[in-house]
Amino acid sequence: MKLKELVSYFKNGGSFEQFCETHSLDQESEVIEIYMEKPLSFDQNIAFFEIEKTEGNIEYTSDDIDYSNLFDFYYFLDAIEESNSKKLSTEQTTELLYDYAIHDA
Repeated sequence: MKLKELVSYFKNGGSFEQFCETHSLDQESEVIEIYMEKPLSFDQNIAFFEIEKTEGNIEYTSDDIDYSNLFDFYYFLDAIEESNSKKLSTEQTTELLYDYAIHDA
């Protein structure tokens, strides 16, 4: 999955509970983090891990793939809500999230 696909899913009313079920994520986790495959680029694949697995590490390896943390789902869902209130497009929202993760986080 790409970041733009994730943004589109939630901007179009996708449910967090359904997303977790589809991706076999534990909804009871303290937090679910969003990671991107390295090297980071706008169209790189993303993955989701419970913080209990990553232990909050910025870098994480799973199945011999190296990932870098972008942000957690709480931040992501807040950003989606804000982008909807500002009527930002999926593309604009994706670019803002990516820029935040790469430059500000």
